[in-house]
This record gives sequence, structure tokens and C-alpha cells, in this order.
Amino acid sequence: MTELDSSPDAATADLDRRTILRGATVGGLALPLLAACGGGDEASSGSSGDASSSASAGGGSDSSGGTSVSAADVPVGGGTILKDQKVVVTQPAKGDFKAFTAVCTHKGCTVAKVEDGLIMCPCHGSRFSIEDGSRKAGPAQAALASKKVTVAGDQISVS
Repeated sequence: MTELDSSPDAATADLDRRTILRGATVGGLALPLLAACGGGDEASSGSSGDASSSASAGGGSDSSGGTSVSAADVPVGGGTILKDQKVVVTQPAKGDFKAFTAVCTHKGCTVAKVEDGLIMCPCHGSRFSIEDGSRKAGPAQAALASKKVTVAGDQISVS
């Protein structure tokens, strides 16, 4: 009959080896999945320039500490995303400007484009209305938070 080495050191060595291999396997599988669900700040938008723009050109901070953008940079029926300020400014109808946080209410990704009357998050497919920021599709359960909009001439200020 063969005698198994049942000393505490042998059992610990096997357990440690198994634990290490299991951890490496789980980590190797989990890391790509976690990366796919990470923040959306660097996600590619693939947006066409006609319905939206990821503008920091034309968008900036105003003297009151808010954000401003030229009305010409916000297309009718679309919008402009000011990534640095994490704001999306929309124009559902000519001369009717709205602004919302550009941070998706699902996992905190920054929305990437505005088209077909929707603000779109690239991370998990949430869609929001350009009219009121309400959730239209996807896993997000809450609307985008509204921001105060002031129009002076051709400048739109958001606070």
C-alpha cells in the first residue's frame, strides 16, 4: 500500500499551488471583462460630424465658472458634447437649447454622440432624449441631470 505524504507542509504546498493557479486563471479571464466595463472617457465615438460633435473646440468655461458654447456649434435636432466639462448641450427645436450632464447614470461613462434625437452612451448602450434627458433605452434607469441654460446673443452658457 502506498502511503501518501499527509504532512502539513505537503498539504499547504498543494493548496498554495492550486490557489495561485486558480487566481491566475480567474484574473486572466476577469481583467478583459473589467476593462470592457470601465469608464468611457476614452471610448471611440464613431460619430459623424453632422448630428453631433465632441467639441471642446468652441466650448469652454465662462467667467461665472460655468460652461459656454457658440449656438452655431449646436445643430438643430442634435447636440454638442463638451467632454472636458462633462456637459452635453442640445437643440431639440430651432432656438430651444437644453443642457445635461454628459455622465451616464448607469455606470458613469461619458456619453459619446448625439444623433437621431438621442444622446448615446458608448459603454452599455444607454440612450437619452435630447429634449429632457429622459432615459429612452439601455440599462440606465435614471435620466441625465438637467443643467441651467442661459442664451446671450450667439453664446449659450451652462451652469
